[in-house]
Amino acid sequence: MQKSTVLQAFHKRILDYCDETLKEAPVKRIKEGKRLLGVSRIVLKRVFYLSYAYRMTGEKEYLRRAEKEMLAAASFIDWNPSHFLDVSEMSMGLAIGYDWLFNELLPDSRKKIRQAIVEKAIEASKTKHASFYQSRTNWNQVCNGGLVCSALAIYEDEPEKTKEIINKALQTVPLALECYAPDGGYPEGFGYWSYGTSYQVMLNDALESSLGHDAGLSDYPGFLQSAQYIQYMTAPTGDCFNFSDASPKAYGNIMMFWFAHKTKNPSLLWLEKKYLNDANLEFGEYLEERFLPCLLIFASRIDLDEVISPKGNTWHSIGTTPVYIYRSGWNYKTDTYLGVKGGTASTSHAHMDAGSFIYEQAGVRWAMDLGMQDYYSLESKGVDLWNTKQYSQRWQVFRIGSSAHNTLTIDGKSHQVNGFAELKSFTDNQGNKGAKVNLTSTLGQAINQATRTVILTPDNSLEITDYLENKDTVSLIRWTMCTPTIPKIADNQTIMLTQGNKQLSLQVDSPRKVNLHIWDNTPPHDYDYENPGTCRVGYDIALNPKEKITIKVKFNLIKNE
Repeated sequence: MQKSTVLQAFHKRILDYCDETLKEAPVKRIKEGKRLLGVSRIVLKRVFYLSYAYRMTGEKEYLRRAEKEMLAAASFIDWNPSHFLDVSEMSMGLAIGYDWLFNELLPDSRKKIRQAIVEKAIEASKTKHASFYQSRTNWNQVCNGGLVCSALAIYEDEPEKTKEIINKALQTVPLALECYAPDGGYPEGFGYWSYGTSYQVMLNDALESSLGHDAGLSDYPGFLQSAQYIQYMTAPTGDCFNFSDASPKAYGNIMMFWFAHKTKNPSLLWLEKKYLNDANLEFGEYLEERFLPCLLIFASRIDLDEVISPKGNTWHSIGTTPVYIYRSGWNYKTDTYLGVKGGTASTSHAHMDAGSFIYEQAGVRWAMDLGMQDYYSLESKGVDLWNTKQYSQRWQVFRIGSSAHNTLTIDGKSHQVNGFAELKSFTDNQGNKGAKVNLTSTLGQAINQATRTVILTPDNSLEITDYLENKDTVSLIRWTMCTPTIPKIADNQTIMLTQGNKQLSLQVDSPRKVNLHIWDNTPPHDYDYENPGTCRVGYDIALNPKEKITIKVKFNLIKNE
């Protein structure tokens, strides 16, 4: 760190946060709905930062304030095991503080903190609330990660109980690691990659530093490659490819520094280095910013002067949520970006967005995804958010259902939850780049076949070609694209989009007339978020029985003379 003024600045900002924390009272056990998660995350952040500050400066006030925070959490009646993520994050915080400050903690404090970890985390993992052990999602990684770090922290005093925790994690966390296979795509999207993978890295690194190895967890197919996935998921404008439950804005990923060192690939830090160099960046610009001391630890293993731009421009995966991504470059906000996804609405945190795409050109995100809605805002109004059956209320939430995404719908019906949109082929020839998506099972029983081909031409213009084979009844096809631009229907086959002084035309090439539309994004329910500054554009067309049709939409940037 002494060689890097950037890392020194981050070090100072952690100390500044700790100085502010000294003035604040410890947390109280106040839930938001069914969750204590917000409180657990505050404890983790405070204890981690304060422990780091003490270890780096030797200032006793940081030590005592961390001790005070841990004792406050240890005094809670429980850590809300009915929502076990809360237990995991709380136990991670106390584990770090207990381990890093062990020799300096008062003996009675050590005892209380250790007892709290045993009673409120380790013993809680043996109850009916520990369903995460069977999960194939981020829950498995987060809960096992917190428990294993806790077990390692108190191992010398509780060897039998902690061995059981570690062994069970090694048996069950592979269920979640399978989701990265075969090539690094992560089914739950940008934000949940950071959440689940951060805890996976903490687990792996803790095992390696304590036992000398991580039991092969880092070697699972696709896990290390997933760092490339998340790098490509960040678009030139600074937003991300935010399918599923993800917000539009891209953030720095602390654990990328671990991946860069582990894979000996410093180019993984090309975008992360830009975050480092932004002196005005707030901690909140980092996903999982409560782990920020890890950035300084992992960055110390790397020569940041060796960071170069990635060599490739395309990335794709064929796993549970297949995606295709193209970036024309890595240096400018005006670089062209295309993201296309397949997959299914049946995966964790999924939306009905199979066949959807994101498109940026000339510094504008022309085709967008509205992003996720805060869970509590829906749960507090009685929305049955986590029921993923076909006719669940989840799919009526505007931002989650198919009608608000950049895809096709038939007869106004939702996509099939259990349908799977395969990315059938990828194009990279004669300057054309893109992918073909099979939407047949996604769109349901009304259609015999549906494919979408998304191609960028050599001049970075976009073409969306949909091929449909109808069944025996009339089917109303709707083509939808969400956009933050100002739209205008120019003629019966052209929609113009304007953003500032830039314009893009959408021209529909169809053998029969389509009906062009501009739809507002006014929330249809009182529980839906507002969507200011956005709208949807597209077309409707009624297919005759057994009709086969190919319709192409061409996107052309209007060049100003």
